[in-house]
Amino acid sequence: MRKILKVFPIYEVFIKRIKFFSYNKGMKKFFLKNKSIKSFLDFFSRLSISAIFVSAIPGKINDFERTVEYISSKGIPETTSSILLVGAIICLILGSGFFIFGENQKIGSVFLLLFLIPTTIIFHVFPFHQKAVLMNLGLIGGLIIAAIRVPK
Repeated sequence: MRKILKVFPIYEVFIKRIKFFSYNKGMKKFFLKNKSIKSFLDFFSRLSISAIFVSAIPGKINDFERTVEYISSKGIPETTSSILLVGAIICLILGSGFFIFGENQKIGSVFLLLFLIPTTIIFHVFPFHQKAVLMNLGLIGGLIIAAIRVPK
């Protein structure tokens, strides 16, 4: 190994940098123990996950009749569609609020899961929209992690 380092001095610098980034005790202490960074990253993560849900609320409220027609086009009766849409709006508002700002984000993640799982099945599985299903599965996974994590 020493012979290689003598022939290629840049190799030694490269190895030192890999060791620095792969396990740096100073950085580990800084990132894992600094509560202000952890709380900021936690808030930013929750805000990022819930952005898609928050952006969907105004469209569902402003175009209520058209959204009910779209839900009805999937084979659900119109009266049931309007009830489901009201439930979806409530789940989105409460879920986003609790998930972003609440003391217990688990309640918010459960509300958002109650909205997202049936929506994915009704609108994206039949007919199969691969991109939408995979994006929703990613959101579902993130919400499940948030729902089962142990607060520290």
